[in-house]
Amino acid sequence: MAKGKQEIVIIKKYANRRLYDTSTSTYVVLDDLSEMVKKGEEFKVEDAKTGEDLTRQVLVQIIFEQESKGMPLFQPNFLRNLIRYYDDNLNTTLPGYLEGMMEMFHQNKAKMNDLMQKGTQPFSSVIPGFEEISRRNIEFFEKTFDTMMQMNPMMFLPKHMQHPAAKKEEKNKPASS
Repeated sequence: MAKGKQEIVIIKKYANRRLYDTSTSTYVVLDDLSEMVKKGEEFKVEDAKTGEDLTRQVLVQIIFEQESKGMPLFQPNFLRNLIRYYDDNLNTTLPGYLEGMMEMFHQNKAKMNDLMQKGTQPFSSVIPGFEEISRRNIEFFEKTFDTMMQMNPMMFLPKHMQHPAAKKEEKNKPASS
């Protein structure tokens, strides 16, 4: 197998909720799948009977398990905001944006670790590294915002103002007493 070209492990999920790793011919649990993710191993979870892709649901289940073990990553305000986007005009762009931000965070984390390991140097020598990370984050946000504006400049207006018919309705609406 070529480096970087990894085979995707198929995990079968049975009606009794058991998970079966077809590559090792063993039953696994969510903690095993969590470890596979942490190691960078790719897998796909399929319903054993229908073949339906259940990967997303299982990954969310793993996150739920991790969140209840102690140090949660997702604070209530973040989760509330995430829920709000399910009915928002930006719900098609948010997944790509969050994925890009997560990738950038992952890259920045490696750079931050590298900068922190150079802790024997004066702090002023690592500031340029932090500045570079901040600059890249701002560039990514601006690029994403520009792309969203090109796709649909009306998306940032309140829903009642987005369609020409809505504007006419608003004008013709009788004033309330």
